[in-house]
Amino acid sequence: MSTVYYDYMHTPIGRLMLAADGRGLRHVDFENGKYTATIGEDWEPGAGALHEARAQLKAYFAGKLTCFDLPLAPQGTDFQQQVWLALLEIPYGTTTSYGEIARRLGDAHATRAVGAANGRNPLPIIVPCHRVIGANGSLTGFGGGLPIKRWLLEHEQRHSAFALTPA
Repeated sequence: MSTVYYDYMHTPIGRLMLAADGRGLRHVDFENGKYTATIGEDWEPGAGALHEARAQLKAYFAGKLTCFDLPLAPQGTDFQQQVWLALLEIPYGTTTSYGEIARRLGDAHATRAVGAANGRNPLPIIVPCHRVIGANGSLTGFGGGLPIKRWLLEHEQRHSAFALTPA
């Protein structure tokens, strides 16, 4: 098993814990989030290993980045991985519903399963689970809390005309 490096980052939405191993970014956790990673015995402080993730998050929060370009290594079931890949296709500044993602994955009846997988996303913001809302347009659950989800959506709306995608 490879070493996991972690560090903390202060952002406009609070302190985040970032963690990565040799394959890529594994966690972005809200300090007071619903699901947070437990620092394991094989984890080490490692700001250097997280430099690029920190730089891209900083650019995102400054309204200058719409799409992250990082190696990602989230751990989850095959279905969760499929949902998380689908989340990456939601354009910056837009939203979609759980039902729409279920339809894209080929099972319109999997709305609740999509919601559960969305809720277990270990890379919020980077894998934009905040862009998924209820079918009626309402904000629904978010691991960082609904005020943070609202802040992220409003942030993207404010900056969508000015932000750039990576080259």
